[in-house]
Amino acid sequence: MEQISQTYSWRCITPDDDANYLFGYYDRNPWNADQTLHLCLRVPQCERIPLPGEKAEIGVLDGSGSFQKLTETRTWCPQQGCMELFLVGSRDEFIYNDYDTERKQMVSRRFRIGTGVVETLERPIYCLSPDGKWAASLDFGRIPRRGYSYADAALPADRFPADMKADGLWLIELATGKSRLVVDYETMLQRHPFAFSAQGKHIWLNHAIFNCDSTRLLWLFRQCADPMHVEKCVWQTFMYTCDLSGKDTECILPEPYWTGAISHQIWGRTPREILVDARWSTEGHEAVVFDESRRPFLAKSLSPSHGRMAHMVFSPDKHWILADGFLKPGSRSLVLINADTGKCDELGTFLHQMPQGSSCEVRCDLHPRWSPDSKKITVDSIHTGKRRVWMLEL
Repeated sequence: MEQISQTYSWRCITPDDDANYLFGYYDRNPWNADQTLHLCLRVPQCERIPLPGEKAEIGVLDGSGSFQKLTETRTWCPQQGCMELFLVGSRDEFIYNDYDTERKQMVSRRFRIGTGVVETLERPIYCLSPDGKWAASLDFGRIPRRGYSYADAALPADRFPADMKADGLWLIELATGKSRLVVDYETMLQRHPFAFSAQGKHIWLNHAIFNCDSTRLLWLFRQCADPMHVEKCVWQTFMYTCDLSGKDTECILPEPYWTGAISHQIWGRTPREILVDARWSTEGHEAVVFDESRRPFLAKSLSPSHGRMAHMVFSPDKHWILADGFLKPGSRSLVLINADTGKCDELGTFLHQMPQGSSCEVRCDLHPRWSPDSKKITVDSIHTGKRRVWMLEL
């Protein structure tokens, strides 16, 4: 096994067996309130997109290398798992997405360790707000990139939703389970800077996330000509933001800012700051921030040339940024950036050789996640041949 780092001591916190383990995306916290348990999926395979009805086991890791199975789900994908997240402030209750075979629809379930499912919500979740009051939801079936969707959420034949006023970005109040439509597709197209370019295209939403004080949402509106072969065609990206009422919905970054330049996005340290991995200069990909309320926006580079395109995320204490750069085919590098000085420190290199001929949608990205105290980092890696969760204590 190749050494991850000569400086930092990484350790695997999942079992050393024939199964594959993963958590999922980089923009979320996998730990419970006292940081004793880390959510994780045990999946039957990672070589292809899951089939309808193919289940994953949901469980927790305690840092010792053991996995405790708690329940199962039919809704999981190689890139984002099943959106499994501990409820904010909870030691033993989490939420996850599933397919309800009786209702024949996507749902989310609240699960309490030692008790089981305590509530089923009518919509799947995409993310939770930092204050624990809200979840954002969207139609996973419209996502043509099946590594980010679910096999039981069938891709619809219609390019636009049948009723443009009845679907879009949803908000779920966790205390009551009630949901409401925050922004519909018709409003998004009305505020789309090049709405004519979406005509005849398949449109969908992805990558919704709350800002640091739970007052605003960010999401991507995407469009492509051939949703059945989305990996081979060019899709266009438009980034929107709004408050929780949806009244100030606006496209902040239209497609021209993205083409060949931005790879990933996330909210920053303040309620209006956005962090993007961008190649807007000759220095290569940089950590760039801007205030989304200012017109025109003024971008500031926090760290020039941290590597190639990467998922980036601020630490909870706001002083650090993790960036998992794509060094070259088959290799991922994790860089720690000092947000105050821009200095970069490589935390490790992971060899990620996917089986020949496998889809890009089943690749394994590091997707680095912080612990709430900013002292631990976990990643998903296949450098040992199986997908595993690895942890570094700083």
